[in-house]
Amino acid sequence: MGPPLKLFKNQKYHELKQECIKDCRLFCDPTFLPENDSLFYNRLLPGKVVWKRPQDICDDPHLIVGNISNHQLIQGRLGHKSMVPAFSCLAVQESHWTKTIPNHKEQEWDPRKPDRYAGIFHFRFWHFGEWIEVVIDDLLPTINGDLVFSFSTSMNEFWNALLEKAYAKLLGCYEALDGLTITDIIVDFTGTLAETVDMQKGRYTELVEEKYKLFGELYKTFTKGGLICCSVESPSQEEQEVETDWGLLKGHTYTMTDIRKIRLGERLVEVFRAEKLYMVRLRNPLGRQEWSGPWSEISEEWQQLTSADRKNLGLVMCDDGEFWMSLEDFCRNFHKLNVCRNVNNPVFGHKELESVLGCWTVDDDPLMNRSGGCYNNRDTFLQNPQYIFTVPEDGHKVIMSLQQKDLRTYRRMRRPDNYIIGFELFKVEINRRFRLHHLYIQERAGTSTYIDTRTVFLSKYLKKGNYVLVPTMFQHGRTSEFLLRIFSEVPVQLRELTMDMPKMSCWNLARGYPKVVTQITVHSAEGLEKKNDTETVNPYLVIKCGKEEVRSPVQKNTVHAIFDTQAIFYRRTTDIPIIVQVWNRQKFCDQFLGQVTLDADPSDCRELKSLYLRKKGGPTAKVKQGHISFKVISSDDLTEL
Repeated sequence: MGPPLKLFKNQKYHELKQECIKDCRLFCDPTFLPENDSLFYNRLLPGKVVWKRPQDICDDPHLIVGNISNHQLIQGRLGHKSMVPAFSCLAVQESHWTKTIPNHKEQEWDPRKPDRYAGIFHFRFWHFGEWIEVVIDDLLPTINGDLVFSFSTSMNEFWNALLEKAYAKLLGCYEALDGLTITDIIVDFTGTLAETVDMQKGRYTELVEEKYKLFGELYKTFTKGGLICCSVESPSQEEQEVETDWGLLKGHTYTMTDIRKIRLGERLVEVFRAEKLYMVRLRNPLGRQEWSGPWSEISEEWQQLTSADRKNLGLVMCDDGEFWMSLEDFCRNFHKLNVCRNVNNPVFGHKELESVLGCWTVDDDPLMNRSGGCYNNRDTFLQNPQYIFTVPEDGHKVIMSLQQKDLRTYRRMRRPDNYIIGFELFKVEINRRFRLHHLYIQERAGTSTYIDTRTVFLSKYLKKGNYVLVPTMFQHGRTSEFLLRIFSEVPVQLRELTMDMPKMSCWNLARGYPKVVTQITVHSAEGLEKKNDTETVNPYLVIKCGKEEVRSPVQKNTVHAIFDTQAIFYRRTTDIPIIVQVWNRQKFCDQFLGQVTLDADPSDCRELKSLYLRKKGGPTAKVKQGHISFKVISSDDLTEL
């Protein structure tokens, strides 16, 4: 069963189609009329625009001719630059385009049943977290009989022109498509999660390990139904579409249509002096200006392969404009990579994507205000919404995406399209359950760019632990909606932090409501006990307060362990101490290495301290080998920390 579907303008495709067939008429959409307001916000198009149906433009029109990806697409005299590569990208994965163009065979013209054609089509878009079905008629804007927006080189194919019209209707008019990035469009077509990779910043041509890690990610993304496109940097407007020495076009976007890691047989190992080939296949949506370097159509590499070799290795070209490149040349020649991951389906019983809708709101009460501005506004920053998630294992890549609600539909009222947005990421206490109020010990784990685009993202390999993400607008005191999405191959359990302190309840009152909040960070445990040179010490921490305790990850084979483990406790009284124990993980029975006992009074010094480990029994127990470095902060204001 697919995701819930929302009807745009409450138009029901099948009902409208049946009405038209019954009345023997072609559909004319009353909500998106063939007039100037459907083209532009507040200006007129030079030249006379005539809205025509496909059968008035050509003979034998079709929605799709043959294979949807076989034909090149043209931008058109008023077309939007990002639309054609986005269409080309969509056509690569059947699972995506058949969702965007539902029941395409049912929508197709059938010359044998002309009375069943009603001039009505429907398309589906992922829009701000939900799937929306948009119904349109088949009237398309032309000048002198030619389509003014995108069209196919197969002159009787109209899927992209009709899809573009439906997208324009969703956003308000054709002019609303200006300024959209390729990833914006692909995400709206597919619901994928986009990440942009700076190939030069990643230094993939220099760092061999990073290069193969990138290939592994691209291979996994593509085989799971993801969409990938790439482009060559254009330093100036004058150099747009200028050919490089190897035949690529600057500022132009190419679509990835295949990626392969190929094990070579004995004969080919000798020819290529490698056991494996790492190859990508790209396509120019315009069907021209192909790569002319190694593995290009007339290169000597192909001369080394027989037809059987090519077929066995899977190194084949399916369409005009396609070409193969080695991974090395791919990393060297392309500067920007757009990776759109397929995140719609659970994998192995868990979701790879967590998402939540939220909003920035304004309130006179600081505890209720949720529009605190960016990190520069230190006094109000933490008034923004806060979301916590848990990374259960070290070394997993987490992609965080913040999307603001698109305001293009308000352009006619001269409102800005987008606010400047971004977000901050903090590594927080293992057991945090309430909102952050001050940043004393939390590690700033990452920050997105702050920019007035629809979406900002951050991609990082994170250590095990809890993280709080704070989405912000650059300026405080503004209201808007946002969609936060987090992708990880391990479940991260995203949830919002809504409460500022423990809730007052009968149970709390009966056992004693907390009066003190204490944060502790244990930086390290050093000089730990080791009985002999052959003994392995695998230390970990247990931090206790009353019946509550937290544990750190185990450090492997060291007597000088760096932990940076954080915990927070809400205490009824300072008579309940904080106990930090160090243990040695062993095969059968863990070994106690020592502990420190802390009163953690609000009047205590908040600077980094170091104490020797002791045996069990309190702060006066016998000293043991080793010491810990820590910082502890206590306050009798439960909303200070």
